[in-house]
Amino acid sequence: MLFKSLLPAAAAVQMAAAQELMRFGCSQLTIDRIDPLVEPGNLPSAHMHQIIGGNSLNASMAPVDHDPPTVSTCTSCTYSEDFSNYWTANLYFRARNGTYKRVPQFANLGLGVEAGMTVYYIRGYQPNAKVTAFPPGFRMLVGDPMNRAANTMSKGLCYRCEANMQQNPFGGAPCTGQDTQAFPAQACGGGWRVSVHFPTCWDGKNLDSPDHKSHVAYPASGTFETGGACPSTHPVRVPQIMYEIMFDTRAFNNKAEWPADGSQPFVWSMNDTTGYGLHGDYLFGWKGDALQRAMDGKCSGDRCAPLQRQTDQAAIDCVKSQSVQEDIGDEWLTGLPGW
Repeated sequence: MLFKSLLPAAAAVQMAAAQELMRFGCSQLTIDRIDPLVEPGNLPSAHMHQIIGGNSLNASMAPVDHDPPTVSTCTSCTYSEDFSNYWTANLYFRARNGTYKRVPQFANLGLGVEAGMTVYYIRGYQPNAKVTAFPPGFRMLVGDPMNRAANTMSKGLCYRCEANMQQNPFGGAPCTGQDTQAFPAQACGGGWRVSVHFPTCWDGKNLDSPDHKSHVAYPASGTFETGGACPSTHPVRVPQIMYEIMFDTRAFNNKAEWPADGSQPFVWSMNDTTGYGLHGDYLFGWKGDALQRAMDGKCSGDRCAPLQRQTDQAAIDCVKSQSVQEDIGDEWLTGLPGW
């Protein structure tokens, strides 16, 4: 993303519109141990996820057989034609006494949703940039929950320690400047902004692949931002999807509660204490040609004429009960769910 490096965050939101970044909020749909992409049919899945999007989410969502726009009755995203599902792991605080508590999420600047995530669909940064919308049944994964090293981390995954809730001064484009691949090591006055970028080239044939990654790729030269060409093996240029997840770490800034050795106290729900296991899952579910219309119409922000938009409250009201009934960590836990 080509934001100038020292703009206040409010100005960055305005610039997102100027650069035709379709940026919108999705409220929390559920927090659950379910993973229809990596562990289809398994209840519970190996670790806890926070999930947004269409309420037809379930443990078995086979490509084509499961059509989210047809079987969902609501979506937690403000664009009401988007019944896709988007998910990441949950973040927990590990106290000095060994207990755990879930770190809550909050809405990003300029958005009226509750918890959840900010989703971006970007057609490109060149005036004539064109992308092809994903087909029904498409899904993909970026990152690796088992990764524990910086040099094997996927591109475009990072953390930003915000100084304040106004995100001021603005820290520049995601995964630049002082952003880190590992968990922030210091207390953060404005919580964390976690960024997840997906690959932007598709093989044009497969809706999925055994590792949920091989059917997509990064540009063969340059980057998506510079208009780099896709490789011949993956010739179809698709929108860049990016998640921003805002975690409110402020309640856990008291270092007297951190581990006695001074190490950072946060852990992903798959028991990753490094941050290098950051990953995101995507399951396409836009209605009809809505996403293609949005990209061709150069949509920006969370209001765009080619698309239907519901109220923020309608998005907030779309929730789904847990498939696996267990404590998610809003009160102190003796261990991570599933561990």
